[in-house]
Amino acid sequence: MKKSVLALLLAVVSLSANAQFDKGTYYLNTSLTGLSMSYSKDSKFHLGFEATGGYFIDDCWMPYGRLGFNHQAENGPDRNSFELGAGTRYYFKRTGIYLSGGLLYEFVSRPLVNVITNNTVVYVDKDNPSVPLYIDNNIISQKVRERNNNISIALEAGYCFYLNHYLSIEPAVFYNLCLNDFSDGSKVGLKIGLGFYF
Repeated sequence: MKKSVLALLLAVVSLSANAQFDKGTYYLNTSLTGLSMSYSKDSKFHLGFEATGGYFIDDCWMPYGRLGFNHQAENGPDRNSFELGAGTRYYFKRTGIYLSGGLLYEFVSRPLVNVITNNTVVYVDKDNPSVPLYIDNNIISQKVRERNNNISIALEAGYCFYLNHYLSIEPAVFYNLCLNDFSDGSKVGLKIGLGFYF
């Protein structure tokens, strides 16, 4: 009895999923990302938001574009980043499972590291601490920030759990392989989104 109920449930989910992945369908998703880890030992907490839009150019194949914002608390100054990405997603029609891959451009900004030396505040480059960038014995009147750009290969696997014909909850796991800063820029994490198919 339990097996037949489970089979019926899977059949209903797969039938509702089939229509969503047809050619000509538009897609919009808003996601909350969190619980992510990175290869950086200094990372403590991460929370982000994403918006993804796409169009099915063929059954099960969807190119997409993505915008995102991330806040990452670290042992040093916190880091904020903005993301812009594009890629392709493939849906397994009978199950609702999808795989995607693409490129991600990330603009990162955070204050430089502060070092106190003889009552003097010295702003230093985190990659080259021996070179002071700004020194002030009195009042700090200038904000100095680290700014850099990361390019990553963005990989993702997820599942579409349909609430109705147009709306789905989409948990996913992602891996962003940073090409120019592998140790500190690469990320692994979980996200959950709300997908609209129309």
